[in-house]
Order: sequence, then structure tokens, then C-alpha cells
Amino acid sequence: MKIAVKNMVCNRCIAAVQSIFENLKIDVNQISLGEVETKDEISDKELETLNLKLKSTGFEILQGSTKKQIERIKTLMIQKISEEDLGDDFILSEFLSSALHRDYSSISKLFSQNEGVTLEQYFILQKIEKVKELLLYKEFNLTEISQKLGYKSVQHLSNQFKKITGFSPTQFLNSKEKKRIALDKI
Repeated sequence: MKIAVKNMVCNRCIAAVQSIFENLKIDVNQISLGEVETKDEISDKELETLNLKLKSTGFEILQGSTKKQIERIKTLMIQKISEEDLGDDFILSEFLSSALHRDYSSISKLFSQNEGVTLEQYFILQKIEKVKELLLYKEFNLTEISQKLGYKSVQHLSNQFKKITGFSPTQFLNSKEKKRIALDKI
């Protein structure tokens, strides 16, 4: 049985969800971002208990194909950004169309109608949160970060960062409140 789970955005999420399944003694074949495949069918009562446990830790079972599709789109974008290997020739529409085997215009329409933001805007917001994370780790300079996240230049990254956050990357680092938005809240 496949179960779509909302808000799984990283490996720690996978571990947390796996722990919930183990605690409920539900055998799992595989867990990946946004999806859990169980060995056996789960009763409605077990599913209800599972959803309550998931909700208590910030996750949720997705019901309905539209919600599942949107979560899949989000997961693909988050995974791509987390790889930190976006070339400056990366094209979001081609990536999503190829990964989902669907026409980009239908993917885009579905997403924006249900999320109130375009795919491109969502992708930019995710990239900016990744920039914040990388800045705070101080492992890479701005040039390296811009290359990892597919920006054509440091100036392009800086302009987009300031437009979204109101701060330049340097101002963000020097501010007392370095606020990040949880990926599942974007």
C-alpha cells in the first residue's frame, strides 16, 4: 500500500516518519520523500491512528490525487535544490515535465490554482531558503552558493535575495535575527 505523506522535506523527515511507523508496528517496504510503501494493507482504524501520530509531528497523510500531485511537485523541487547542483542552464519546466511525464502548462496550472503561487515563485522561495541555510553554515562563499544553485551571477542571487527577504545576503548574515522559513511552510 502506498501512502502519500505531506511535509516530508529532508532525510530527518524520513527518519521521523519511519520511527512513527515502527512505533505503530506497521511494516514498511520503502520510505522516500513524500511517500511510504507498506508491506501490507492498513485498516481504516490504523490509518486514522497513523494520521494522528503524523499530524502531531508536523506531517499528514494526503488524501486525493490533486494534493498528492502537488506534494510530488514540491518534493521534486526541494530534492533538486538540496542536491546543490543546479547548472545556470537548469530549466524548471523541462525538469518537471520530464520527471512527471506531463505537459508543463498543466503542471503549472494545477500548482498555481491550488497553491496561490506560481511554480517559478515557489522554486525561487525554496532557493532563497537554501541560500540562507548555506550562508549560515559559512562553508561556501556567495560565488560558490550562486554556482551551486544555478544563478548566472552573484549579482543575480543578491538581487533576488534582497527582493524576497528585504536584506542583501551580507545584511542577512549581520542581522541579529537570521530568520529562516521551514521548507514545508513555503
